[in-house]
Amino acid sequence: MPPVRAALWRTLRAHQVYGANTDVGKTIVSTILCNAVQRRKAEKAAFLKPVSTGPLDEADDRHIQRHAAGALTKCLYQFDEPVSPHIAARQKNFVIPRDDDILGSVHKTLSEWARTGVSFALVETAGGVHSPGPNGNSQADLYRPLRLPVVLVADSRLGGISSSISAYESLLLRGYDVNSVLLFRDDYYKNHEYLGDYFRNRSIPLSQDAASLAQDEEAMAGYYQQVAQESDVQGLLDELAARNAERIDRLESMASRAHDTIWYPFTQHHGMTVKDITVIDSAHDDYFQTLESGGSADQGSLQPTFDGSASWWTQGLGHGNPELALSAAYAAGRYGHVMFAGNVHEPALSLAELLKDTLGNPRLQKVFYTDNGSTGMEVAVKMGLRAACHRYGFDASKEQISILGLKGSYHGDTIGVMDCSEPSTYNQKVEWYRGRGYWFDFPLVKMSQGTWKIEIPKELRNSLGEDLEFSSLNSVFDLESRVKSEAGQRYRDFIRTTIEDLVHRQGMKFGSLIMEPIILGAGGMLFCDPLFQRCLADVVRSHPELFTANATDTNSLGSETSWSGLPIIFDEVFTGLYRLGRKSAASFLNVHPDIAVNAKLLTGGLLPLCTTLASDEIFQAFSSPEKSDALLHGHSYTAHAVGCTVAVDSLRTMTKMESSGSWNAYRNDWKAVDVSGEDNSPEAWSVWSRDLLRDLSYAESVESVFALGTVLSISLRDAQGGGYTSTAAKGLQQRLSAGGPKFNVHSRVLGNVLYLMSSVTSKPETRGMSITNQLSVWNTLRYYQIDLHQSKDNCRFRLSDQSIQLVYPEVRARDSGAFSRQNQERKTLNAGGSTSSNIVYVLSITMMVNREYERMNEWMDGCSIELQCGSQYIISSVSAL
Repeated sequence: MPPVRAALWRTLRAHQVYGANTDVGKTIVSTILCNAVQRRKAEKAAFLKPVSTGPLDEADDRHIQRHAAGALTKCLYQFDEPVSPHIAARQKNFVIPRDDDILGSVHKTLSEWARTGVSFALVETAGGVHSPGPNGNSQADLYRPLRLPVVLVADSRLGGISSSISAYESLLLRGYDVNSVLLFRDDYYKNHEYLGDYFRNRSIPLSQDAASLAQDEEAMAGYYQQVAQESDVQGLLDELAARNAERIDRLESMASRAHDTIWYPFTQHHGMTVKDITVIDSAHDDYFQTLESGGSADQGSLQPTFDGSASWWTQGLGHGNPELALSAAYAAGRYGHVMFAGNVHEPALSLAELLKDTLGNPRLQKVFYTDNGSTGMEVAVKMGLRAACHRYGFDASKEQISILGLKGSYHGDTIGVMDCSEPSTYNQKVEWYRGRGYWFDFPLVKMSQGTWKIEIPKELRNSLGEDLEFSSLNSVFDLESRVKSEAGQRYRDFIRTTIEDLVHRQGMKFGSLIMEPIILGAGGMLFCDPLFQRCLADVVRSHPELFTANATDTNSLGSETSWSGLPIIFDEVFTGLYRLGRKSAASFLNVHPDIAVNAKLLTGGLLPLCTTLASDEIFQAFSSPEKSDALLHGHSYTAHAVGCTVAVDSLRTMTKMESSGSWNAYRNDWKAVDVSGEDNSPEAWSVWSRDLLRDLSYAESVESVFALGTVLSISLRDAQGGGYTSTAAKGLQQRLSAGGPKFNVHSRVLGNVLYLMSSVTSKPETRGMSITNQLSVWNTLRYYQIDLHQSKDNCRFRLSDQSIQLVYPEVRARDSGAFSRQNQERKTLNAGGSTSSNIVYVLSITMMVNREYERMNEWMDGCSIELQCGSQYIISSVSAL
């Protein structure tokens, strides 16, 4: 089901009526407001009850029909028993509606009303704010994707002050806008006096009316007519209308105001226009709700936008997560912010201990807190360099100490870590950039034309050999076998001889090995051959003599947790904590780093926080009687309690998801089966399906693809060679942004690479639609059911139109029973023009073709296919699916 739009129209003022408790008068308030609207010229009111329980003749929509003449009414789901919806829905043989179904029906109804001239609508909930819906989920969470502005009916009874404020805070915590509070006046308890002051201080109007004591229909009708004419009610309607208009006006002016005021990160503002800025009203789960301009007034002002960059790689547990919001509020209420240097608080200590246990690296014993990945890596570099200089006696004040790394690496934008990357678009024009290191070029993992390949850089083929092909991604990660292969030996020899030349011939001194394990993110989503990274770490650790001419300096402390050769730093800011499907990306390599940096997913995507974990030996390198020898690094908000509390809950949630099998469906999709038919547990898997990846790899404009964990990377062909300055992916990005009628996709590009990323809580149907449907908008894929006859295995075929390139180098059976051998005579045309009889195989396959040609729509139905088997051709029909 497509994601629901948040509910906002210029012509329709829609509000949701919540109650501080059950039986506080929600329906009476709704009737008063509908009556008052109906008395206005050119206004029309409507009332929607999504879920109702109890006898039909007592239903709230029936009450509106009787006492708000002319108002439209509708009830979506009516349950007979007068109990909570989650109980009523199960007491009879009734198909319980999904939450998505309820949301979709609500939005559809409101949209129809907006198109037919309704100017005011109320969506009334059942019971209190946290009363459960039919599936047992709190109503406050159930209806949150709509984010309707709220009219809160407070409780005038004894205890009502507390329940009313609690209801308000629950709504506020979930991102609702409470536009008004209504309360029936009780002169004994006087809740209206206290709550009036409370909400007035929060700029929320509170309206109070005398409650009706009437029981019969005639008296109730008189009460409603009297109240509807009162100035307070008419003033409230004016206030609600003004707030709706002001909200839309603010949204529509934001892009222009931002263009005048804000300096955006990673943005060349030259040529940037107001239209280039996306206005986000709110976010929930995997979607932003963004302003949709250009529509008519009766169309919705907001549209769902899939957060395809996971908000710069941060999203783990979804936008607007109420559990994380509650954790943050708890810590803010308990601590606010407290200084950390020389102090400790429970969230920081709990997180440090939890991280050590979660990562399972026996080397990592100390946790240093910073605020983001760049500063966390600054700390890591300081740690590594100090440890190396301390052991090898290097004097950094007199000689340059460099780092070993990989080409295309990126570790942040602060000056120190900029120097840890080779010259690139990111740093080459930064005035203080120097670049202190040597960066290995390396083999890349990618899928092309349905096959996993390891592509060796052309300049290194004499040393590393030719490109390799693999049957599965798991085979690529079978390092315990591959490390003994010829490729492994070539890698080790190349790395060792290169370092020997750098140190002993060129005189370079190195202080650390720094790597982003598996995927180098900002460098272009470069999937490094894990064997190369494994060999690099192995050579550094097993050959400490490479880094010093003094043999006495090569001995470590003799412990399994002592660093050898160079301190190894893993930058897992992007790749760590389940982004690639595992707790730590280091586990793919079976390498325990001496220093590890985590951020991004650390807080589930809610707050900035970073940790740098180090071994005790690294820690001891800073131990001295001199204060100046300490690690003098920190900031005012170090280990802020709010972030640490959220991080603890995030880590526990993600580890629980792993242990409970939340991702088993994805793992099974990627599970390999060996030749004996036995399942092999997957070493690597992705939330993006294998079929989707395979199909994308055949698209004519696609150079290669890969998927791992929550990451999908699509490299577009570029005649200019690609790279960060390439614009090859811009077209695809723009088409995804344009989207379709239901939603669009926000994405980021890195040169000729467009990547997409989900949260770890992303639903398969949500993510599938975001790509599969939108790629059809991109006009790339078309599926055909093909019945063909082949005379040889492994035939190649192409469409008969000469402008279409070969897109599928092999046939693929739809199921194992589709392939059968039959004795048939077929007239086939060979190279000499004569005919011959052949024993042929008959099968049905699914084929993907490229649709980027304007003639394709005229051409696709009833077209023919040319099957080429050696020198023989067989023509067979094909029909579009």
